[in-house]
Amino acid sequence: MVFTRNARDVVSSARPAGNVESARIRSRVEAEAYVASVCFKHGPPRLAGVELEWTVHHHDDPTRPVLADHLARALGPHAPPSLVPTSPHVPLGHRSVVTVEPGGQVEISTAPRTAASDLVDATSADIDQLRRLLASAGLELGTRGTDPYRPARRLLRTPRYAAMETNFNRRGPAGVIMMCSTAGLQVCLDAGEGDQVAARWAAVHALGPVFVAAFANSPTLDGIRSGWASTRMLTLYNTDPPRTRPGGPSADPGAAWARRALETPVLCVRERDEPWPTPIGVTFGEWIDGALHRRPTFDDLDYHLTMLFTPVRPRGYLEIRYLDTQPGDDWVVPAALVLALFARERTVDRLLELTEPARGRWLTAACQGLDDPVLARAAASVLTLGLQSLRDLDLPPPVLDHVVRSTEQLVRTRVPRVLRA
Repeated sequence: MVFTRNARDVVSSARPAGNVESARIRSRVEAEAYVASVCFKHGPPRLAGVELEWTVHHHDDPTRPVLADHLARALGPHAPPSLVPTSPHVPLGHRSVVTVEPGGQVEISTAPRTAASDLVDATSADIDQLRRLLASAGLELGTRGTDPYRPARRLLRTPRYAAMETNFNRRGPAGVIMMCSTAGLQVCLDAGEGDQVAARWAAVHALGPVFVAAFANSPTLDGIRSGWASTRMLTLYNTDPPRTRPGGPSADPGAAWARRALETPVLCVRERDEPWPTPIGVTFGEWIDGALHRRPTFDDLDYHLTMLFTPVRPRGYLEIRYLDTQPGDDWVVPAALVLALFARERTVDRLLELTEPARGRWLTAACQGLDDPVLARAAASVLTLGLQSLRDLDLPPPVLDHVVRSTEQLVRTRVPRVLRA
């Protein structure tokens, strides 16, 4: 999702002048300045969007693997080049772009919108269109954050995903599961004005454990109950900690993120020939210092940034990545609550206060969900604040009613009784 101009334009504007292909990075200082400028764009928080991802199943047998050709025929001209290299990759009717993840999960990325009502209406229409396309081929969208029926199996044969699989397999199976068997719900927000960024960055992280617990929806993987409320987040944490562990508050998020990016190992080096090299333990900063066979370019750094899979990722805006996919049309519930909680500065400040006791409980949230008393207390307070803040949005009445009813039911049925008194 791109909130300002075209992605290539945004990236190029922060680069040194000259031929992009020959724009070698001269120093770590230059690279850090570039990352901070590209990943944190300042301005009034106006735009928002969502990215919705689902596993895909045969309607008559959800355990049967979906083949690439079958999925390509279903998506038709909307198929991404990673699935059909010659595809025109036409957006859906309300401008959402379809992509396919390594295991055949389908994702739509909406166009950014200034009004919550427009975002909800357009997203709902594009989801309906996607469902119709898949249904015409006997396929349907999954309802969980992990594939509850099938083992992980890579569908897309691209050098990027081959390199990821090679690198992740050195640590264990979690990486391939994350790539091929998980589905998430992402909410994207503007980073805000310069004096707002640190608080908004801290708040989206502080909200993380609470909303991971409240909206955990992946207890089963490949027919086996994992014992975790969010198996999806468990696989993320276990994939490659330097590139997947949560961040945290910082007085200067741009500088902190830039340092982290350079301290993260390089996952692969893009080359004309395949397979791409997958260095072991070489950080991007060490690559700048000459650790690999050639010096990196700004294109290499851009690509490296796409290989950071943190629960919150800055991309010129804030990409909230810690929510499991929700069943049916329930995606709108956590999405609307996030938009409401970040609609006003005063609400962001209050959110930081309410989440203080639950800070850093990422693993506990993924494991126990709202069975953890600390997270349950924080969730009750935060969800109540979210309900109160919904009036700051312009949601259509039926959608508002659905969000309110679902949130109130969540508090009634999932927050332990001892905390509801």
